[in-house]
Amino acid sequence: MRKVKPGMEVANLSDVGLQRENNEDSFTYWEPASEEELAHKGRLAVVADGMGGYEGGQEASRIAVETVREVYDRSFRDQAQLALMEAFRAAHQRITDYATQHPELQGMGTTCTAVAIVGLQLFFAHVGDTRLYLCRSGEISRLTRDHSYVGRLVESGIVRPEDAETHPQRHILTAALGSGRELAADVSQEPFQVEDGDTLVLCTDGLWGVVSEPEILATASQKSPDVACHELVRLALSRGGPDNITLQILRVRN
Repeated sequence: MRKVKPGMEVANLSDVGLQRENNEDSFTYWEPASEEELAHKGRLAVVADGMGGYEGGQEASRIAVETVREVYDRSFRDQAQLALMEAFRAAHQRITDYATQHPELQGMGTTCTAVAIVGLQLFFAHVGDTRLYLCRSGEISRLTRDHSYVGRLVESGIVRPEDAETHPQRHILTAALGSGRELAADVSQEPFQVEDGDTLVLCTDGLWGVVSEPEILATASQKSPDVACHELVRLALSRGGPDNITLQILRVRN
């Protein structure tokens, strides 16, 4: 578990899986150096899952994570949500520009989910199907919605939510950073109040595609973040590890 300032326990882990040659996922956890800035800007966790072939996907997720961290810090004024959106717009543009400069990487893009926690207020920005879960009082809830073909079918009532997790087309995305002219991202409309003991899980589809929400809840909420990360990755690998597996677990310690 990495050393962070009091108020949060944080662990993260990424694994290439068993069927991919390269890891196209990226992640970061960031907090300001000073206590004054921490109180103002809060903490930031980002997970991204690249697409568009080995080099394209790897570059897209790297650019996304680095840009979101850099721009969130640099552009922060008074509102975390505005800083997150500015960071996402910058990442979208940088990936688009990179693909233009490298025509062989046309089609590169990435999912991205970023969480900012300022005091006990949580803000997020999200595009794609990397997920943010909240584990609280023995229950798990997903705070993000998948920008995917199957996600649209669920929203329209054509596919039942319980069938979506195993649908053969569940990985077809309808939005990503670097994909399309306009950025199509979701943001938290209001800050979400977190509580002491809340556990947040950010993860790519390499985890949630083979590990169920009740299993994520049981492990993430009952084990330390570091132990939980390793156990969840081992569980995904035991089920074939068909994709890169990346997750971050944050536990609020007020």
